[in-house]
Amino acid sequence: MPKMKTHKGAAKRFKRTGSGKITRRKAWRGHNRHKKTGARWRRAKGTTVLSGGDNKRIDRLLG
Repeated sequence: MPKMKTHKGAAKRFKRTGSGKITRRKAWRGHNRHKKTGARWRRAKGTTVLSGGDNKRIDRLLG
């Protein structure tokens, strides 16, 4: 069985932490900033750890 290749699209969107968790960027940050409230903008700030069911699937894509 050959090695699995890394899914390059996933590699650009997700990163693995030192402890093995997978982080992702939050959504709703693309455009139309002027129509979003400050509170909404702050909630979408930064990165967060990937949740439950997605973990296994993304882990497989990252190789």
